[in-house]
Amino acid sequence: MDDFVQPTREIILEALRDVIDPELGFNVVDLGLIYIVEIVDCVVDITMTMTTPGCPAQDYIMMGVQERGLRVPGVKDVNIALVWEPQWSPTKMMPAAKKHFHIPEDSHD
Repeated sequence: MDDFVQPTREIILEALRDVIDPELGFNVVDLGLIYIVEIVDCVVDITMTMTTPGCPAQDYIMMGVQERGLRVPGVKDVNIALVWEPQWSPTKMMPAAKKHFHIPEDSHD
């Protein structure tokens, strides 16, 4: 019997919650830094951003996203595209992060 598990977007996002932005002390998923997760033939393509261009933790965060993604069973490779549009803002945060940072949950762009 084959124990192969096909990675899904939900599994990848859950794994990426282990990647913490060291400046904000919160995970990249709930901060809203992960825009797109696509999986084709067990290769994960992630489109993400940073809180600000020139973020000093950019390399650290991207390395964490790649390493954590590669540890998901069934993932063969992880490609990351760093984008600046749409621009990140606190309104992109998930409710748990908004609550943590005292941002009204109904705030939006």
